[in-house]
Amino acid sequence: MATSHFPGPEILTFGEAMAMFVADTSGELAEVECFHRRIAGADTNVAIGLARLGFRVGWLSRVGEDGFGTFIRHTLEAEGIDCRHLYTDPEHPTGLVFKERALGGADPNVTYFRQGSAASHLTTGDAKDVDFTALRHLHATGIPPALSPSARELSLHVVEQARAVGASVSFDPNLRPSLWSSEADMRTTLNALAARADWVLPGLAEGRFLTGHDSPEAIADFYLERGSQAVIIKLGREGSYFRGCLGGQQESFTLPGVTVDAVIDTVGAGDAFAVGVISALLDGRPPREAVRRGNLIGSLAVQVVGDMEGLPSRESLATLENERPVR
Repeated sequence: MATSHFPGPEILTFGEAMAMFVADTSGELAEVECFHRRIAGADTNVAIGLARLGFRVGWLSRVGEDGFGTFIRHTLEAEGIDCRHLYTDPEHPTGLVFKERALGGADPNVTYFRQGSAASHLTTGDAKDVDFTALRHLHATGIPPALSPSARELSLHVVEQARAVGASVSFDPNLRPSLWSSEADMRTTLNALAARADWVLPGLAEGRFLTGHDSPEAIADFYLERGSQAVIIKLGREGSYFRGCLGGQQESFTLPGVTVDAVIDTVGAGDAFAVGVISALLDGRPPREAVRRGNLIGSLAVQVVGDMEGLPSRESLATLENERPVR
């Protein structure tokens, strides 16, 4: 669908989307014969979640000139995402990922084929046509800067451009140690990006690794002292922790997680949490309601197979929030 004559997106996300093949049966990938095709990518999970909630979301990336790239483009456009900044790279392939079917709520093993992918060749030039003045919000993760030096330059560039026009910025570290040359490089780069974000959303283990602090309070203070407005830390089944100053009021609290009957697939839960927090803050909701929404949408994600299949529409979310009011 042509989008160049429509207003630019109010939310921009960027990174790498991959074609994902999920095993139909449990067991090691070597023994699996049949897979279902889906798309994968932390950044696209958030983009899809926000689009389903009615926001005008744009996606900046590259895919290969291949069937997998076409599949990703069609899937994102079907979700209502503005793909005017999704470029087709004729020289490099779309990344692939294969995921095992885990049992009993365990984290599934995944195997990536993304080295030298189209998205790893992103550059600052890919953002030259972005209308940053139209942005309300930019969501960034720690994955694009891990892909290549040029993708790292793009990450810093778009964050600075969004800040310059007054758009809010959220940052989820999404640690991928295997993509980095060293842990020190990963830590330095991601902390620099986090310091440029208004809202930082690490998991507890991520926060401990990046800051060297153990407690949620100390992790949050690390980023608040460097300029962030709020830090929301994912605590897994225990819920999440908020510390920051939004709307002129300093707050610090923990909200318990939402109990689910059965955990099916944990991949994408953190992205779903980000969808909840970001959407609520952009809706003008107070921090406690934003964290509660994050916990709620995160709980939906773990109850289905696939990274983004559990993300709700605005209507279904409203029903769930009415059933589970913030206390």
